[in-house]
Amino acid sequence: MFKDKIILVTGGTGSWGYELVRQLLTHNPKEIRIFSRNEANQFDMKQEFNHDKKLKFIIGDIKEKDSLLDACHQVDYIYHLAALKHVPVCEDQPIEALKSNVIGTQNVIDVAMKCNVDKVIYISTDKASNPSNFYGLTKAMGEKLIIHANTLNTKTRFVCIRGGNVLGSNGSVIHVFKKQIKDTGKIGITHMNMTRFFLTLEDAIKLVFKATVESYGGETYVMKMPACKIVDLAKVIAEAANVKDVEFEILGIRPGEKIAELLLSSYESDKAILYDEEYFVILPTVPIEGLKDRYANYEPANLEDYNSSQNLMTQSEIKAMLKKGGFI
Repeated sequence: MFKDKIILVTGGTGSWGYELVRQLLTHNPKEIRIFSRNEANQFDMKQEFNHDKKLKFIIGDIKEKDSLLDACHQVDYIYHLAALKHVPVCEDQPIEALKSNVIGTQNVIDVAMKCNVDKVIYISTDKASNPSNFYGLTKAMGEKLIIHANTLNTKTRFVCIRGGNVLGSNGSVIHVFKKQIKDTGKIGITHMNMTRFFLTLEDAIKLVFKATVESYGGETYVMKMPACKIVDLAKVIAEAANVKDVEFEILGIRPGEKIAELLLSSYESDKAILYDEEYFVILPTVPIEGLKDRYANYEPANLEDYNSSQNLMTQSEIKAMLKKGGFI
């Protein structure tokens, strides 16, 4: 699918971008363009990939359509990763989050259509489902814009992929807990009952590729992900650091934060089908030609919702997951 193709990755110097590029290179593309505004990260990434000639690094911001348009010339696929992602930052600076996550996404849509890109893959988040914070609201709006783009007069297909937390990504709670244990010997927890979805970065990107290949355009692929209590995750990390009976400091829930995250809300579950063992698919409310027929033979999801308080991993399962990801 990617052989001899040109691929643009917005926000490509983040954790997702590193792994995405690493796996894309195994498919022998013609060129991968890494578009981001972080010069230092681009320099580091270029070093890490040994100045691979297939990688082209472009300084730019998705808020600026002209620079996006230049980067998109002759591109076949766009992976849209660029966003302001930290909940407190988006709460404190909502206008900047709106510019990047909503207007920036519309810029990607406009440029993709103008350049006749084959497919745009938008990476979304569980926080877009029944959002309780500004970050989630902007990502939900981004999803709506991406899905709606399939109704426009364009050959470009647009698809959303929604996942939960990725282990070890920038700002990951794993790094935070490890540092707290090292520095203070105790761990800060916002709430003892808090749960989250988790997946290794490598597995998440594999699922992204699967949705890229199999998607029609106009649907939202929802990753099935294991979930755990944050306190259990912290205990496993502390045990791996040889800290027994770790002390917890209760910090309180931050503005916009949920006890449990949703990957499918009750409203979305009514429109979701059971795709396979790895994905649910949310079908859009807007009519998209051919999409209904594409999924006509699939069973409905039959879920009230899909949230991170369900089917929690044991501490042994969490330990196995962390070992698989190389975190302990």
